[in-house]
Amino acid sequence: MANVSVYNMEGKEVGTMELNDAVFGVDVNEHLVHLAVVNQLANKRQGTQKAKTRSEVSGGGKKPWRQKETGHARQGSTRAPQWTGGGIVFAPTPRDYSFRMNKKEKRLALKSALTSRVQENKLIVLDELKFDGIKTKNMKAVLDALKVDKALVVLGDNDQNVVLSARNIADVKTALTNTINVFDILKYNTLVVTKAAVEAIEEVYA
Repeated sequence: MANVSVYNMEGKEVGTMELNDAVFGVDVNEHLVHLAVVNQLANKRQGTQKAKTRSEVSGGGKKPWRQKETGHARQGSTRAPQWTGGGIVFAPTPRDYSFRMNKKEKRLALKSALTSRVQENKLIVLDELKFDGIKTKNMKAVLDALKVDKALVVLGDNDQNVVLSARNIADVKTALTNTINVFDILKYNTLVVTKAAVEAIEEVYA
């Protein structure tokens, strides 16, 4: 099992924590990690794009000019794609881009993402993260003490003082243990997790 340092809000090391290899020490499956990211981005797509084909644009019922002896190329309809205002060739139509991954694939992809953060020394464990009030500068001070900028902060409980204190900081996002996902874990440079959140993640995914 991997041992990681535990820091306080001042950025000082206050102990160590043993991570469960069943969650933070699996063999990284890059294919499933990639599939999970594609799945999340695809599921977010609206798929509402639409353009008209030649069968849907108005006009074009009459042949523009006679077939021969005009000096022009022959034309059958002003709805043809080469005409201004004509239809679009292979026009996009509304569609659903979403697809499903099974539960085992999702779990392994998430474990792989968490393991990669540990292997790259991009996981920081905090003993606790609590504020008396909503102050952006308090959150900024904690991140500066930990020497991180672009970070995903995972909390054990929905502490609104912490969530709202981090909301206005660029490149910082808060998440709960039941809302973490592969895309966010990989998007942010550092994963900052409280001890309570680590224990909750291990309880669910071990």
